[in-house]
Amino acid sequence: MQPLAERMRPRSLDDYVGQQHLVGEGAVLRRMIESGRISSFILWGPPGTGKTTLAQIVASRLELPFSTLSAVTAGVKDVRDVIDRARANPLFRTKGSPILFIDEIHRFNKAQQDSLLGAVERGDITLIGATTENPSFEVIRPLLSRMQVYVLNSLDKDDLQKLLERAVKTDTILSQRHIELQETIAMMRFSGGDARKLLNILELVVEACGDGDVVITDKLVTESLQQNPLAYDKDGEMHYDIISAFIKSIRGSDPDAALYWLARMVQSGEDPAFIARRLIISASEDVGLANPNALLLANAAFDAVMKIGWPEGRIPLAEATVYLATSPKSNSAYMGINAALENVGQTGNLPVPLHLRNAPTSLMKDLGYGAEYKYAHDYPGHYVKQQYLPDALKDTTFWTPQDNQQERRIREHLDALKSRPE
Repeated sequence: MQPLAERMRPRSLDDYVGQQHLVGEGAVLRRMIESGRISSFILWGPPGTGKTTLAQIVASRLELPFSTLSAVTAGVKDVRDVIDRARANPLFRTKGSPILFIDEIHRFNKAQQDSLLGAVERGDITLIGATTENPSFEVIRPLLSRMQVYVLNSLDKDDLQKLLERAVKTDTILSQRHIELQETIAMMRFSGGDARKLLNILELVVEACGDGDVVITDKLVTESLQQNPLAYDKDGEMHYDIISAFIKSIRGSDPDAALYWLARMVQSGEDPAFIARRLIISASEDVGLANPNALLLANAAFDAVMKIGWPEGRIPLAEATVYLATSPKSNSAYMGINAALENVGQTGNLPVPLHLRNAPTSLMKDLGYGAEYKYAHDYPGHYVKQQYLPDALKDTTFWTPQDNQQERRIREHLDALKSRPE
């Protein structure tokens, strides 16, 4: 018998739950599917957010041949066999290129990814990749440049509730029983926005109740999962919940807790590159300008781990972990870029002021490009008052220094520059 999560897998966009920014009315993937023409793309998001399902819906809707490879087991020969079959298919180029779906594409090495380049470039296949890892780190640049990247988010409470209600009402097995969803907070908390994990938990709890009616409460769910600790996606819990606890311990300046969660990941065989990348992110997001050396040390730890691997790699990771956890904290750079991005989304492509534009041709110079630009190094202290933002934003502030020693010095320096007489 198929697991509940597989039985409930959506077959159309109308049944698909979540990711409305991609598949809702007028959204980019829905428009692409409805047009009947799709290009190669990568779906990046946590487990259980609908990556595989979305790829299958695309192929079904467009009635295109669909092949699946898992990067865990497939090699270059498997990739070439699929490409050869695609080119030999009599429907090739009449209805569209066959779709090749590669799950966990981040696990493909460079040679395996290289083997896809020609087929994607020629249009022999439409490649859809799924990954839980940042494609910028894990997918080679030539392949990434030929594909769009779409980000899938963890499902929110409304999405998860909708899945639960649909399962108990429409599943061929669960609908035969009287199941009351009296409390669902525990299931949502344990699932962590993962639809597959949520449905696995629901199935486990119902089975644990034996025959008869089932009234699901948070207490029942918690007790059932404590009795069956490995019944629901241990790898997903390890990969996402523990890294979350690790980063939050660093952010909270608790080196002991941070080392504990690091040890949990080391003991479980977590990918050291995954841990090191998160340290770099934490150094930028959580420590930031309060201690700029944190980013240098985190990056050095990443390089060291790539050179020495396990088990010695745990030492530079531990050094970086303690350093970040005990550093002063600031998220001013993180907040600043978020504010700037929000503004760009609202104001669009505002023109660059003429005096800041490049003027490589005489025509551009005649049009005023670069005119009246003041070269800062020609002025005392290498500073001169000048407008650098677009006219519509000339008085806007995105970065606000926070109250730590390093940023107090930065604030004092900037205030001193701005207070100089013109």
